[in-house]
Amino acid sequence: MTSYAEYVEQIAKLQSLAEAARKDELSGAIKKIKDLMQLHGITVEDLAGGSRAKSVKVKSSVPAQFKNTETGETWTGRGRAPRWLDGKDKEEFRITG
Repeated sequence: MTSYAEYVEQIAKLQSLAEAARKDELSGAIKKIKDLMQLHGITVEDLAGGSRAKSVKVKSSVPAQFKNTETGETWTGRGRAPRWLDGKDKEEFRITG
């Protein structure tokens, strides 16, 4: 019967062999990739083409287009119309100039 210590020793040997095999496979894969890149004229920048930082849109405030002359309230013309415009011609409240 095999003892615990012998199993631990076998595990250590197998882990060492697995790591060596991994290094060999990685070096072979890297060589293949480099050969293909050279063959097709691909650069590292070509590979990173999709990972460029996205431009951030800066939200700016929209100037008011309508103003209630009685209260001084304004409206940009976007979204739901304010109650002070209900039933009225909004062009009468348009800010000019």
